[in-house]
Amino acid sequence: MSSQNRADAGSSVIVAVDQGTSATKALIMNAAGDILGRAHVSLTQQHPQPGWVEQDPLAIRDSVISAIGHSLKASDSKSVLGIGLSTQRESIMIWDRATGQPLGPILGWQDRRTAQRAKDLLSQGAGPLVERVSGLPIDPMFSALKLQWLLDSVDPNRRLSLGGKIAAGTVDSWLVFCLTGQHRIEAGNASRTQLMNLEAVDWDAELLDLFRVPTLVLPEIVASNEPSGPLTVSEAAGAPVCAVLGDSHSALYAHGVREPGTVKATYGTGSSIMGLLTVAAQSAPLDGLVKTLAWHDGAPRYAFEGNILATGATAMWLAQVFEADVAHLDSLARTVESSGGVNIVPAFAGLGAPWWDERAEASISGFNLGTSGAHLARAAFESIALQIEDVLAAAEKSISTPIRSVLADGGPSSNSWLMQLQSDLSQRTVLRSNVPDLSALGVAHMAAIQSGLCSADDIEVVPRSRTEVRPQMTAAEASARKLSWSRAVARARWTPPIETGFGDLHDASLASTAKGTAT
Repeated sequence: MSSQNRADAGSSVIVAVDQGTSATKALIMNAAGDILGRAHVSLTQQHPQPGWVEQDPLAIRDSVISAIGHSLKASDSKSVLGIGLSTQRESIMIWDRATGQPLGPILGWQDRRTAQRAKDLLSQGAGPLVERVSGLPIDPMFSALKLQWLLDSVDPNRRLSLGGKIAAGTVDSWLVFCLTGQHRIEAGNASRTQLMNLEAVDWDAELLDLFRVPTLVLPEIVASNEPSGPLTVSEAAGAPVCAVLGDSHSALYAHGVREPGTVKATYGTGSSIMGLLTVAAQSAPLDGLVKTLAWHDGAPRYAFEGNILATGATAMWLAQVFEADVAHLDSLARTVESSGGVNIVPAFAGLGAPWWDERAEASISGFNLGTSGAHLARAAFESIALQIEDVLAAAEKSISTPIRSVLADGGPSSNSWLMQLQSDLSQRTVLRSNVPDLSALGVAHMAAIQSGLCSADDIEVVPRSRTEVRPQMTAAEASARKLSWSRAVARARWTPPIETGFGDLHDASLASTAKGTAT
């Protein structure tokens, strides 16, 4: 049944799904931009060994189907013009192409089991090639090493892969396969695999050979707004998937960012700082940041990004240590005016941007006999703001443009105290989105345009409610706090820097920090 025949324009809706690490959310949006329904399904992770992060592919599939169904309880399922999917990005899995059964777990984006393989490739000098072609440094965060590990486990000689028996994909690819039977991947998600040529927007033969990934296992790369075939399962069966975006990319789209010059920070388990680029993919490398494809809606739109591995995860970890919840930790942190000299560097799995140092070790420093639980709690929250400021500073240097304000979104951004902390330590204005579920909303907007529910002009004028937060701390106080933090980061990164393609930043940072420590 075509989307035009499913419902009249007055009652038509889009279902947008945000499939994340800890939950799958769904919302229903009509032509006026009103949210008519929401659903939330919690998910878990498994950690079978230190540094290993896995999820159940079938649980993720079922959570999406369930979220779609629950969100439509107050709406007529026949009114659904299309589906939008916003998904976690670098997580990857393999499955039996014929039966659709998973051949292992989803290896999460936080998984670090491939750290030794990353070191081996870097020592062999593969870093510059990978960065030049894919825009990404060699790091266990990205999908290529995970996919190699999965194939080595199930198909070490690649006989099944070359015989067309195995299919591989990121979470968006898996979900589209489960919902429609098609094996495809959205271009922005494909750019996060480290197997795509960023300029050509196609799988790259050199990278596939380097990571031992046969082309036959990979999905077709399609534009972000390329409609799929009709869904064959869920209450929305018959409607197509009209748009797919990576979660961070979808948040950028929801903020209304269509041109370079604006930067957003998404707060979550980890964090993403992203802005559109003015130049093409083949331009010079960005110091400490990565290049990525933001979206492809007829033409590729490129972005820079800084990926932080642990922000909200730090507060969750410390809350568990205290046998409390994050709300209690937040209340405790507010009882002191500073961290009392304490720094928590949450390098649980190394450090991401702007350091890309997988050998960094998590550390707590600066404590003494007068240190209280409140000081530790405040240090945990300060580590979120300070890591984000590190990336903002690197971005400002790389794009040679002052960043005076930052768009903020994601669950933790609803914490007004944390946003004030971010503004104070960054000495920048924070513009916090007052709209929840921004990752779902962005792909809802793109799906609405693609399906004909709304025009692009309609989406551009959608009100975007924000709260402005300005610095209250003096610049001198902020500088002193950041200096203490930079010294703590240098201590956590005690090993010599390795060649990642971002070596200049590593060396310069260590040299300047060492100089600061000496004084």
